[in-house]
Amino acid sequence: MPELKLFPDRASALAERVDSLTLFALAISAFFSLLIAGLIFYFGLKYRRRREDEVGRTLGRATTVLEVTWTIIPLGIVLFLFGWGMDVYFDLSRPPSNAVQYYVVGRQWMWKIQHPDGRSEINELHVPVGQPIKLTMTSEDVIHSFFVPAFRTKMDVVPGRYTTLWFRANKVGTFPLYCTEYCGVEHSRMIGRVIVMDLHEYEAWLSGSQPTMSAVTSGETIFQARGCASCHRPDTDVRAPRLAGLMGKQVKLQGGALVEADETYIRESILEPRAKVVAGYEPVMPIYKGQIGEEELARLITYIASQKGVVPSAPARAASEDERAREGVEQ
Repeated sequence: MPELKLFPDRASALAERVDSLTLFALAISAFFSLLIAGLIFYFGLKYRRRREDEVGRTLGRATTVLEVTWTIIPLGIVLFLFGWGMDVYFDLSRPPSNAVQYYVVGRQWMWKIQHPDGRSEINELHVPVGQPIKLTMTSEDVIHSFFVPAFRTKMDVVPGRYTTLWFRANKVGTFPLYCTEYCGVEHSRMIGRVIVMDLHEYEAWLSGSQPTMSAVTSGETIFQARGCASCHRPDTDVRAPRLAGLMGKQVKLQGGALVEADETYIRESILEPRAKVVAGYEPVMPIYKGQIGEEELARLITYIASQKGVVPSAPARAASEDERAREGVEQ
């Protein structure tokens, strides 16, 4: 389908589908608006009173065929639009499993973006063409809205919670990024750009701006500095649950409820640990709300998410040393 200059340039895998749906809905609305206006004008002329003494005509009884026709046809069109829109919405809201995750923090009046390797950008996002990108976003002050017109994707960025959007850029170039939720007196200046590069250029950009520390390493440093390691230990779950393999796992809470351990759950468990207490544990973890910033929190969550697999309750080496100690005592 040729691009219409009525809309911004398309630069993502789903942009054409969004435009097609929008144009179809506009066409259907325009068709029925003109049809109804034309029929009103036509019947107004045809059945107008031509003489002062003319008696108005008695309305005829509506037929079943007519009633069914003007009910079934609009209903069918509406259901078709609903199904099409639902299909596009699901594709827009469900990132593929191979999407690379970035963290975005909005604040008056700037965007701060954290790459998976730990580097950060302000009001700019460099991505490789063809790679699915997932943005996990939150705000430090008021509601913002992350909108890249060329990708036809938009999502509110809300304080106190995470929202997500994803895109796969299919066109190299620089595309404007806007905040489309009024957020204060400098709202119009909260703009940025998404720079889509081919793979070789992107790798060259990465090598030319090495981060001082990866997000995982930085998160581990925060984990240790905040004292988390004293309870959340890899070799025991006596004082607190193990974190290895936590991301994406179903967690049983006090009361029997189950919750998926995603970014939102981990965020809430750090800031307000008494909100959802894991079954079998006492709510003894300190509250970090107001003590840890969103950027620090994002790095901490990145570190927790990186802990894969299940760690045995006691290292094999330690066990063998214990056995040797017991053997020495017996001798």
